[in-house]
Amino acid sequence: MSKILCFIYNEMADFEMVLACQFLKYMKKFELIPVAYSMEPVMSNPGLVYQPSATVKQALEYDDIEGLIIPGGWNDEQREELTQLIQKLYSKGILTAAICAGPQYLARAGILDNSKFTTTLTKEYLESIGKEDFFPRENFLRQNVVRDGHVITAVGNAFVDFAAEIADYFNMFSNHEEKQGYIKHFKAI
Repeated sequence: MSKILCFIYNEMADFEMVLACQFLKYMKKFELIPVAYSMEPVMSNPGLVYQPSATVKQALEYDDIEGLIIPGGWNDEQREELTQLIQKLYSKGILTAAICAGPQYLARAGILDNSKFTTTLTKEYLESIGKEDFFPRENFLRQNVVRDGHVITAVGNAFVDFAAEIADYFNMFSNHEEKQGYIKHFKAI
């Protein structure tokens, strides 16, 4: 069974990736693998604790990966092994998806230099908190979700659209109307 990696880290906004993971589990084609920098438990921002199944370094050795999902959060630590993993998957044309503040990891890995993207970390927001803007803004689109080839990005409050876009990437829906039906269902509209 092919693997979908979910990068988990302390202070992550876990809700941003949970629906996407539920859709992927529903498809019964993937093994969801939570990966972290170490095998120590990870505490999300709301205080839920997650246990990694593998380290990012171990995931670098996998050869049956179909995707990587990165949630946003309040921790921007980026180790070299995460950068290597992102670059490896991107160069192989494998899904690389990030939401909210998660696209910062993609930007630091250099893959947004060639991809349209969105993020909650707007230029104005980064300026307001005194942080460097490391995003290639010429590729930034002010949209809820952006899919450019095998890169999917979203703003944090668009987690339903993010999940649907990931599911659509893997052909979960038979047509556009079915996709929109799922979105409406989960948004209760």
